[in-house]
Amino acid sequence: MRTATVGPVRQTAIQLLTPEGERVEHPDYHVDLTPEELRGLYRDMVLTRRFDTEATVLQRQGELGLWVPLLGQEAAQIGSGRAVRDDDYVVPSYREHGVAWCRGVDPINLLAMFRGVNNGGWDPRTNNFHLYTLVIGSQTLHATGYAMGLAKDGADAAVLAYFGDGASSQGDVNEAFTFSAVYNAPVVFFCQNNQWAISAPTEKQTRVPLYQRAQGFGFPGVRVDGNDVLACLAVTRWALERARNGEGPTLIEAFTYRMGAHTTSDDPTKYRNDEERAEWEAKDPILRLRTHLEKAGLADREYFTSLETESEELARRVREAVRSMPSPGPTAMFDHVYADGHALVDEERAEFAAYQASFVAEAAGEG
Repeated sequence: MRTATVGPVRQTAIQLLTPEGERVEHPDYHVDLTPEELRGLYRDMVLTRRFDTEATVLQRQGELGLWVPLLGQEAAQIGSGRAVRDDDYVVPSYREHGVAWCRGVDPINLLAMFRGVNNGGWDPRTNNFHLYTLVIGSQTLHATGYAMGLAKDGADAAVLAYFGDGASSQGDVNEAFTFSAVYNAPVVFFCQNNQWAISAPTEKQTRVPLYQRAQGFGFPGVRVDGNDVLACLAVTRWALERARNGEGPTLIEAFTYRMGAHTTSDDPTKYRNDEERAEWEAKDPILRLRTHLEKAGLADREYFTSLETESEELARRVREAVRSMPSPGPTAMFDHVYADGHALVDEERAEFAAYQASFVAEAAGEG
């Protein structure tokens, strides 16, 4: 079958820090950070990875029902997460643990849902960070609607919505693109293209790079090196400022790689080879920034040792907190179905409580 030539020439991914740790300049995107700020980005990525690794281990030990690793995507999340202002609103999917960290959400709250002790874990209004959404792509519509509301209120703020390459094939995402463009909504769509939608590679989903899809909806699309935390920070800052200034939506494609499994129920060795992973390990986002810090003399051995101690303390806190989480009561699932209660839910709660009590009564009778 003949393959047609489709679309314009591919855009080179925006890059400010090479895999070898060298700073490079870009004519359109700049970021000027102090040594302290650079060390802060490195700390964010290290602690996020340590938390993520510990969560994976806890799932393997049976302490969590499921976990969604972010290994390899730390730069995309920390860079974009640190570009957000306090009054902006962030709408994640289910893998944005690093963004949650940037928004000040306690990591323990992320784990409660995966342990099954609650239905979310945090109040979205406290940190302007929405609850995780497991339905693929639906959160982009929520983000667009929220952004339209901000515009109608005249608020000087923007919305940052996250999704993956697989979600880009969902109808909800494309509907969100349409609404955001037509209503000039102040929303930035941040696609973490980790190249594997579970087991489906990106080339099975699209014939053009994902960022080019924005052209068909009438707004800009930019591809950024998703393993370059500085580039992710600079491009996201630009897009958010553009949204706040009333210039409408932007699609950012962070070209990165999922070095681990899609979730802990997945086995990536079934659909990709070790050579591919090894190639991307050489572009590790954390190693890249560490190399830069060392070459530029911006961090010494004492700093790295102290950070390692801090990361292990975080892991210890996570382990202890997860194992001590109290199990919810049997009727807790009825508590927040409606904000102000509902007669039918009350009836169902009573029926369920009676059903549970019947087992106690039966056991007492047998005794």
